[in-house]
Amino acid sequence: MKENEQADFLFKKENYKLLLIGLAVIALGFILMSGGGSDDPKVFSEDIFSFRRIRLAPATVLLGFGIAIYSIFKK
Repeated sequence: MKENEQADFLFKKENYKLLLIGLAVIALGFILMSGGGSDDPKVFSEDIFSFRRIRLAPATVLLGFGIAIYSIFKK
């Protein structure tokens, strides 16, 4: 066997960085979705319908999935 042979990875270093960035953006989106509940189950909280939970968080998650998919397809 040759000692100079290196293992061939499926992706390059840049692809892995983009994939980790995408996963971090997805995690951020799920963190933005959290909360908004009420401590008392008999009291309704309007916080669950905030802009952050209805628009921003799902858009952030979709952006993260887009980044992750781009990192897979990038040559």
